[in-house]
Amino acid sequence: MNAEPNNENNSDIDLPNAKLAYTIIQSLLKSNEALADLLVVMAHVLDEDVVKALTNTNEWEKYLESKRELENTKIQIEKFTDELKKLESK
Repeated sequence: MNAEPNNENNSDIDLPNAKLAYTIIQSLLKSNEALADLLVVMAHVLDEDVVKALTNTNEWEKYLESKRELENTKIQIEKFTDELKKLESK
């Protein structure tokens, strides 16, 4: 990616790289959502004691924190998408 601003429109990123970044981000989000859906399905087949034990682990806490961070990321992606649309319209 070009680190220097584009002189034509004072942008820090050019349109092809912005589209590439967007595609990568969307792919990662879809993967994360598929994993979350799988966890839900798996949780339904576990008995109550196993679920209770699982939700009392550091891994579960990390998972919940990542879900909270993902909500903030979605807001940032919306802003990025708006900027990408502005680049496309130039």
